[in-house]
Amino acid sequence: GVGMVHARAWPWAVARAWTMPTPSLPRASLTSRLLAVALLPSACLADDGRDAASQGLDQDPDATDELQFSYGPQAGAITYDGGTTFRVWAPHAWKVAVVGDFNGWHKEVDELYREPYSDYFSADVDGAHHGQQYKYVIWHGNDEIWRADPRARQMTNSTGNSVIVDPNAFQWTAHDFHTPPWDETVVYELHVGTFHDAPGWGPGNWQSATDRLADLADLGVNMVEVMPPTEFAGDFSWGYNSAFPFAPESAYGSPQDAKRFIDEAHNHGIGVVIDVVHNHYGPSDLPMWCFDGECLGWGNGGVYFYTDWRKDTDWGPRPDFGRMEVRDFIVSNVAMWLHEYHADGLRWDSTLNIRKAGGGDLPEGWSLLQRANDLVDQDHPWKLMIAEDLQNDPWLTKRTYDGDALRRVIY
Repeated sequence: GVGMVHARAWPWAVARAWTMPTPSLPRASLTSRLLAVALLPSACLADDGRDAASQGLDQDPDATDELQFSYGPQAGAITYDGGTTFRVWAPHAWKVAVVGDFNGWHKEVDELYREPYSDYFSADVDGAHHGQQYKYVIWHGNDEIWRADPRARQMTNSTGNSVIVDPNAFQWTAHDFHTPPWDETVVYELHVGTFHDAPGWGPGNWQSATDRLADLADLGVNMVEVMPPTEFAGDFSWGYNSAFPFAPESAYGSPQDAKRFIDEAHNHGIGVVIDVVHNHYGPSDLPMWCFDGECLGWGNGGVYFYTDWRKDTDWGPRPDFGRMEVRDFIVSNVAMWLHEYHADGLRWDSTLNIRKAGGGDLPEGWSLLQRANDLVDQDHPWKLMIAEDLQNDPWLTKRTYDGDALRRVIY
């Protein structure tokens, strides 16, 4: 029942909302625990020091203690006190195991179990902790496939291993920062790899960018838009070939380095908007491509991607916005940047390719954007949601509840 929710599997749940004590559950009870969790809305806690009143927006000071909209089921490597829960969507897998530093990379040790009435596999692994590397082993027919985690919070590189990340490992210091009012925002578009790099060496990184934040503040900048900073193929890129949307680019540094950049930006009075790419992924080094061994036809990318006339963009395969698990994947990514990373908004790359394909509308793409905006508006209405669209479509700037529910997206 709802009273049996286990906090480790849903870190945003508000513990005090339920007074029934949670018993110690054996591994065999994991699936029932996660199913109960999947029914709960997240508590989407407001970041310390954020101020909706400065935007002229209403915010109930007690609202962060109440349950609000759901960002979708948790998945990936979810740390708890003493171990990690691994949960992965693999509808066509016959069997799934997790291997890593915690079990000597032996595939026979930690099998994940298919949850009842679900295409997710999951298991607790006691002793698996922050900083350890891992992968999934997927059996499909006669094939044994080793895959990185599509929801990995850190990668050794774009073709390497996934890394367990404890979201609470970083200690924030900027507790008094307020996102600047929208009509006073001065935005500087920043590419981490070239903003303050050393000629002849590798790309710039989070620390080198942090070192010049004072210069931006002196210019009067109060918001930086960071070009896509998630794991991509190679070390040098604008970032629009994102392969792991949840993992900061390994050449730039660790997730803690990325959080330190945002924390120091806030200490300099500068907000941070993250450029996110969900209209396509890759096209190379994609863990999602035929992830569970099933490509759903020749030349198709499997369950994460469309497999018909909607499947291609000019830059890479288009995610299947009609699948709830893909929608959860994207909206959970929104939540990660705004909650875990304390980002002050998102800039969505090419929303045209989310809401349209081949000249026709994608209603499921419209409603995905609507869902994301409704969730952000509920939890952090002062944060910026920016669309790169360039079609002068008036529906893009209307509120989601002003009429046709599928046509009110970015505002």
